[in-house]
Amino acid sequence: MLTVHKILPQGQGLAPVLLKRAATVELDWDVRQKSRFDTTDSQGRHLGIFLPRGTVVRGGDVLVTEAGDMVRVLAAPQPVLVITPCAEHGSPFDLVRAAYHLGNRHVQIELRPDRLQIEPDHVLADMLRAMHLTVREASEAFEPEGGAYAAGGHGHSPEVNPPHGAPGHVHGPGCGHSHAHDHAHDPAPAAPRGKPIGIAIKSEAPPHVHGPGCGHDHGDGHGHKH
Repeated sequence: MLTVHKILPQGQGLAPVLLKRAATVELDWDVRQKSRFDTTDSQGRHLGIFLPRGTVVRGGDVLVTEAGDMVRVLAAPQPVLVITPCAEHGSPFDLVRAAYHLGNRHVQIELRPDRLQIEPDHVLADMLRAMHLTVREASEAFEPEGGAYAAGGHGHSPEVNPPHGAPGHVHGPGCGHSHAHDHAHDPAPAAPRGKPIGIAIKSEAPPHVHGPGCGHDHGDGHGHKH
């Protein structure tokens, strides 16, 4: 048995030619959300996976054995419910509403620009249909959203069965990058000489806006008589 203690998210740092030559292993979501499991790769080798607790394996990740062999993970097709807006009178916003209600029920959801995917549940399917969404059964790879605080920062939903290289960096609090604005801000004007600081300086009156009840002639000649 080959032992695996290391994972490279999305094959980060590996040359495409190495990924192409690597053995593969096809796993469904039930297995990939575990950090300890046994499996067999495309070369018939028995693998014992022992990853840090909380690790989630995604399609496109690469497992590295203690001997240095690489095994690329494929997200196996599995039964899912595909949720889309009603073709006749729906809108993309309906998916936002659906994701909100599913999230309140702590349902694992795969987010796509044009659809949502969840594991089969007839009660949820009825609820979504009552919201005028289209729900159909399918067999697809399932990559649910991991959440902002997923272990190891590896909770994103990558492309299904890449490899496409490392995922894009997302800027946010604590990312350590400078987020300076491209435009320069003029410094605050200094107080006029001879006037103590703290005296308010009268600003220029705002321009007059014409509208109903302003008392001005708004004829079609585009000229205003005051």
